[in-house]
Order: sequence, then structure tokens, then C-alpha cells
Amino acid sequence: MSWEELDKKHIWHPFTQMQIDEKPLAIIKGEGSLLFDKVGNFYIDAISSWWVNLHGHSHPYLAEKVKEQMLNLEHVVFAGCTHQPAAELCSRLIKHLPNNQEKFFFSDNGSSAVEIALKMVIQYWHNKGENRKRFLALDGAYHGDTFGAMSAGSRGLFSAPFNNYLFEVTHLPFPNEHNILDNLRIELEKGEVACFIFEPLVQGAAGMRMYSPEILDKMISLCQSYRVMCIADEVMTGFGRTGTTFAVNQLKNQPDLMCMSKGLTGGTLPMSITTCSTEIYDAFLSNDLTKAFLHGHSFTGNPVGCAVSLASLDLLEKQECQDNIQQIISSHKSFAESIKNHAKIVDLRQTGTILAIELKYDTSGYESDLRNKLYKHFLSEGILIRPLGNIVYILPPYCITKKELNKIYSAIKKSLEL
Repeated sequence: MSWEELDKKHIWHPFTQMQIDEKPLAIIKGEGSLLFDKVGNFYIDAISSWWVNLHGHSHPYLAEKVKEQMLNLEHVVFAGCTHQPAAELCSRLIKHLPNNQEKFFFSDNGSSAVEIALKMVIQYWHNKGENRKRFLALDGAYHGDTFGAMSAGSRGLFSAPFNNYLFEVTHLPFPNEHNILDNLRIELEKGEVACFIFEPLVQGAAGMRMYSPEILDKMISLCQSYRVMCIADEVMTGFGRTGTTFAVNQLKNQPDLMCMSKGLTGGTLPMSITTCSTEIYDAFLSNDLTKAFLHGHSFTGNPVGCAVSLASLDLLEKQECQDNIQQIISSHKSFAESIKNHAKIVDLRQTGTILAIELKYDTSGYESDLRNKLYKHFLSEGILIRPLGNIVYILPPYCITKKELNKIYSAIKKSLEL
């Protein structure tokens, strides 16, 4: 039995209706921006394989650092033990973070990072003896698929079977509305708000919806004037995607907690971190064990994950990578300008290396049947793009070439004539 047949027999793929979806691509190799299938076709990975791959597939430097660490220390329990890669990673990351982000809690994935941030906030107020049980988020939010993360996200297709089991969260209008600050103030004045969680500047799963640093700055400032904690979910936006290392680097006011994953290891291994201020950390210090943060994962602080995260930062901080990021941003802007008046385009939006094109169609949103038509079109052009319904977006690895970008742009132009 071939391994593709074994896949069909055993594997349940994510975000997939297994009865009707076509068989998955049989990928056997990745190199740079390219993925190669079993029959010899290659595809430009225009979405960085679910937004995780920063520097290209099978990067030799990342592989080297993984091997070095594997031969030294592959894993150790992180309760009661520590190791050099974790300590050095915190020291390196802190240079890119807001000044108030001083404490790091390791976990495994973006959903877990969000769960941890929510639990930290809940227990912070519990330890302080304050009754704050209300949560604020944004309409269209997506923060992951575990129960706390689903609760923070908007109710919809992903959460529908579980809605009766989620805790209540008030979702504010998307920040392109003029009355967002008034709506936020009304909710804050009701009292008992524990936190406000948001995807800074770009809502990924909602269709790459974008809003300005200026309005987010005002929202954070207003929340903090009511002593409400702010959680920045940088799982997708972190590590250069918005043009700065983190999206919150574009703000004057800073969050109290941050969540990061995806690009943290350059897409090599699962890992995530939740950071917070010393003020939050100090609220858990006590002679009473019940006030400790009693949370953990088997692979918390995995040394190999930390080592490859350090290697990914090495590459990200190089001038060559920063120049590539700016080149992608410039190329996206030029391409967007060239198609902005096309009759089939409802909206064009860009933040940093992320370009989204919303197409005019009978149905919109994640369930739009245009998605499958577009997906097949791009595969036929040798490009891996997973449209969000009627929205085509590009979020490439930073090593992508001008030639590869132009091929993607050409395929998008062709898609406008379908």
C-alpha cells in the first residue's frame, strides 16, 4: 500500500470536509519558496504553509542548528529545570518586544499561547481579589481552536457546534467603524472587564481584514485607563509580517500580554510563547501554592525548538532578510496599484508583506464556493494559495524571488478573468 493510500485510510486532515475534498497534494520535498510533489510538479508556497515559514523550506542553517541541539539535549522537563537555549531566546526576543514585556511562558502552538494569556488574566484578577469576569474582543476575531481561544473568537462556522460550551465574550465592531471608541467606552463603563484581546492590525482568518495602528493605539489607551488588560495575539502578525518585527512595534501604547507562535521557529517546529509584564507575573508570587500559575505542557521550553528559534532570529535580523521584506512590500504595492480598478475587485488591502484581494462574487466569506475554483486555478499555475472564500491573499516566505512573485501576480491576474 502506497503512503498516499495509507493517508486516505488513516489520516483526518484539518479544516477539511473529508467526504468531498479532493485528495491532498503528495509533497515530498521543500526548497526555498518551492514545494515538490511526488509526480515532479513544483509549487510556489505563496502562503508560507499556513503563515509559519519565514525563510524558505529546508533551510540549511536552521537544519544545522536543529542537528547541533539534538546531539546535545533534545528535551528536558521544564518544571524545575532550565537550559541555555530557552534563556538565550528570551534575551534575544526581548530586544524586539515592547519594554513592558519581561516574562516568558513557553508552550506548543498559537491556540495554547492564547489560552495561557486568558488564564493568566483570569487568575491575575482572582489573585488580586477583584471580580472581573467580562472579556472584550473584536468582531471577526479568530484566536485558535481550543475552548478559551474559540470563546475569544467570533461565533461562526468554526465554533458553531461548540457555542453552548463557550464562555461569554463581547465582540466589538471591527475598528474601521467611526464609533468604535464609543462602543468600547460603553462596555468598559459597565465594569468587571478583565481583558481586551485582539489581532493587531490584521485579522487573518476573517479574510486578512486590516485596520490602522492609530485606532488600535486609542483602544489600548482607553482600556488601560480602566485598568483593563490588553492581549495582543501576534501568532500570525509576528516576525516581520506587518513590516516590523511585531505589529505592536508600530504602536505608542503597548499591550500587557502578547502571544506568538507560527514564525517563531521559522516554521520548523511547533512552539509558542506568551509574554507579560512584571506586574502580572508578580501577582502570582506567594507562599501559597494556589496562587501559582499551575499550567504546563509536556514539551514546554523544548530545547530544539528554542535553538531553531534562535537560528530563525539570526536570519530575520540579517540586513539581507530585512531588505527582502521591504522588497516584498514594495512589489505588493506596485502590483496592487496595477489591478486596483479591475471590475471584479471589491477591495484591495495591504499591511507589510500581506496582500489581500477581495473578489466580487455571489457569495462571500469562508464558505464561498469560489474558493475551490480559485484553489484549483492556482495549483494549475504551480502556486499554492488557499483562498479565504472569495479572498485571495499572498503571504510569502521572505526568500521569495522577484521572478516567483511576478509568477504569482500573473496567476492572480488570470484568476480575475475566470
